[in-house]
Amino acid sequence: MGITTNLLDGTIAVVTMNFPPVNALPVQGWYGVAEAVRAAAETQHARVVVLRAEGRGFNAGVDIKQMQQTAGFDALIGANRGCHAAFKAVYECPVPVIAAVHGFCLGGGVGLVGNSDTVIASDDAYFGVPEVDRGALGAATHLARLVPQHLMRTLYFTSRTIRAADLVQHGSVLEVVPRGQLDDAALTVAREIAAKDPRVIRAAKEALNGIDPVDVNRSYRFEQGFTFELNLAGVADEHRDEFVDNGRKPRA
Repeated sequence: MGITTNLLDGTIAVVTMNFPPVNALPVQGWYGVAEAVRAAAETQHARVVVLRAEGRGFNAGVDIKQMQQTAGFDALIGANRGCHAAFKAVYECPVPVIAAVHGFCLGGGVGLVGNSDTVIASDDAYFGVPEVDRGALGAATHLARLVPQHLMRTLYFTSRTIRAADLVQHGSVLEVVPRGQLDDAALTVAREIAAKDPRVIRAAKEALNGIDPVDVNRSYRFEQGFTFELNLAGVADEHRDEFVDNGRKPRA
């Protein structure tokens, strides 16, 4: 359980999230993702990172139960800062990050995937940002990197999900494969990248980030400001309590 990293072929860092039962990450889990992704490129000298998960789904967002069971605002602030750190680490990783997504990818999971460089998904994968239903805001920045603007707004306002197969037509998911072939498909792309001159790939990653039309770090922090307003107004607490009391889980 937790965050683990395996170095394959001496060039590919496979970072795995494993927080049963649904990979809803606690505060330290988000910081763990950030540290693992940074370390992969900086200390393990990986040429590419594959971000994946064990269990029923890729990521169910933040651990709302932890947030509601913690007195005061420490867990809320921790989750916001932790998510920002994780998303930032993925986006600013000096080498390409490939997200290998299965099952559900919700909330913070979309933040990780939206900031990745390549997305490979299994045929059971689906994506969504249910923040409106939780009395919060965030990850619209990253959802907008997966779908066009009007579709993003509709998905955001309704908390609907979208299948990985539908994202292929938008160009944000490279490939959809059977669940059992997901890791191999991600590693195929990873090995293709790892075979390139790492000096050129690192320069290319920095260059592509430099011409990005949206500053994803500032954009996401702007969104988070409204989440804090909703918390101060007591709105977010009402929705999180309802979520915890109903025991809602991502669909299988």
